[in-house]
Amino acid sequence: TMTEADIDKWAAENKIKISRENKYSDTVEKGKFISQSVEANKNCYEGDKITVVYSLGKEPTAEQKNALKQAESYSSNLHMSKKGIYEQLKSEYGGKFKAEDAQYAVDNIKADWKANALAKAKSYQKNMNMSKKGIYEQLKSEHGEKFTAEEAKYAIDNLGN
Repeated sequence: TMTEADIDKWAAENKIKISRENKYSDTVEKGKFISQSVEANKNCYEGDKITVVYSLGKEPTAEQKNALKQAESYSSNLHMSKKGIYEQLKSEYGGKFKAEDAQYAVDNIKADWKANALAKAKSYQKNMNMSKKGIYEQLKSEHGEKFTAEEAKYAIDNLGN
């Protein structure tokens, strides 16, 4: 029942080395504890090493894996927003993925949405000669890039002159 932070604190206090593994599980929720290499309530000693296994959740389907790969490409190459990627993945003109597969992708992508917004803002500034106000509106527009207001503000604040 210990959180990762609790385990780290306990290990530091007892000078125990912790290594982490992640595994898919059909029965244990993502991020939750699955097992450990030492039996519960067994004594451990300074310098011992314990491996703790956490759940990655259910193993993704082939379609979910493909949606995630496509989402990563949209993020890294086109600097799209989370909502923009989700809609593109589902679009009949885009990935044509089912909603649940697109949702899996945007829930599991490792992306810096603020950095994407800034990259898109720089592109608008350089290639379209747009004002900061115009760029901000385009970044957060439902008909534009679909970034959050916070992401758009970050982009404008870090755009420079």
